[in-house]
Amino acid sequence: MADCTHCGESTPMPYECSRCGEKFCTSHRLPEKHSCDGPKSGMKTPDHPQRDPTMIENLKDKIPSIDGRLNVLNNNMTFVFLGLMWVTFVSQFLVMAIFGSDIAEQIFVLHSDRIDYVWTWFTSIFAHGDFWHIAINSIVLFFFGPLTERRIGTKRFTILFLGGGIIAGLSQVGLTAVMAGSPGGVVGASGAVAAILGLITILNPKMRVYLWFILPLPLWIITGAFIGYSAWMSLTGGIGAGGVAQLAHLMGAVVGLIYGIKVKREGVAIPDQFTLNGSGGPGGSQRPGNGRF
Repeated sequence: MADCTHCGESTPMPYECSRCGEKFCTSHRLPEKHSCDGPKSGMKTPDHPQRDPTMIENLKDKIPSIDGRLNVLNNNMTFVFLGLMWVTFVSQFLVMAIFGSDIAEQIFVLHSDRIDYVWTWFTSIFAHGDFWHIAINSIVLFFFGPLTERRIGTKRFTILFLGGGIIAGLSQVGLTAVMAGSPGGVVGASGAVAAILGLITILNPKMRVYLWFILPLPLWIITGAFIGYSAWMSLTGGIGAGGVAQLAHLMGAVVGLIYGIKVKREGVAIPDQFTLNGSGGPGGSQRPGNGRF
């Protein structure tokens, strides 16, 4: 029991100011009703632990920075893209089963009638038409992606992959609408993978690639055959011949060839020998029809 210094009221559980040592009732306690100039002369103030000025800095060192977390992606974007491809592939069918093919197309298919659906510029790169479509693209990306990423850096590899895929897709649906006079859609990482092949071919056209671990061929023959086949099919059967986005292949390869010329001037080197357990070119970017992926 004590009397309030401010009003003299007897208080069973008074509030004691840690600064001046005076006691106050509930009505005059800090901070609303009481202020003081600090401890009175001769009064000992309670000890408070001093903050170590280096403590915060030490904690900062122990907590990974944003840059540090992003460093994990260095030389690993190939596998991030591969993971996104398969996650998107599964998601396509889940969305289709739950919400229907129309919603699935609006999310995953780059369509000439929906160019303003900007998210499809990206999602269409990772979406695929069927298992073999994604499997072939995955094989080529798995073998050529890390090699390219280590040579040109993760940032430029990311730009090449996404930029090549977007340009290839937009070219395909844009020209389809102009030439065929009918809307068309496209999915697949073929344009992005073709860009990678084009770049490596410029950096080292004579690099030996072992197809199926058996047949040794210089890379320029593989890339040349791939481009030649896509061009021939485009001229004879149309840019979407066989349900395959032939123009997307060509445009992706062109992006890679042009970017490869720029990178080669910087003296980037590519090994002379490489083993590829896959086909001579990436799987076709398929044009979905009637709501099918």
